[in-house]
Amino acid sequence: MNLKIISMKTLQFTKEIKAPAQKVWDTLWNEPTYSQWTDAFNPGGGSKVQSDWEIGGRTLFLDGKGNGMISTIKNKKEPYDIVFEHLGEVIDGKEDTTSEKVKSWSGSLEAYHLSENNGITKLNASVQVGEEWEEIMNNGFTKGLEELKKLSEQ
Repeated sequence: MNLKIISMKTLQFTKEIKAPAQKVWDTLWNEPTYSQWTDAFNPGGGSKVQSDWEIGGRTLFLDGKGNGMISTIKNKKEPYDIVFEHLGEVIDGKEDTTSEKVKSWSGSLEAYHLSENNGITKLNASVQVGEEWEEIMNNGFTKGLEELKKLSEQ
């Protein structure tokens, strides 16, 4: 067996937003604002999140074609913290949590931490990625969090 180990890197992003933490949280996770701020990752893609919002439950991050990530929530304290663990992918309606391709990054984390002070919410986001996704994630989070700021401050 020829198992390729992908080295994971943690990317971190910070954004100060002139809005209460609950409003930023709602803008992060509620439709239609979720698809608006995540458009930076997949332009015109109609991204959506489907979740039971339970720790240990099931969360899907999907593009407009229904392809994307299968994840679970490891930690959640609304409206201040949420940590997702990515478990696999959905491609053409087929779920994959066991292939060698998926095993190379399964268990990677994506976290959002919000803290509020005097009506300004500081959002710290982090994501663990393989090198091949670094540019896409850097671009997506940089543009996406700027859009999130605009939406939250409206």
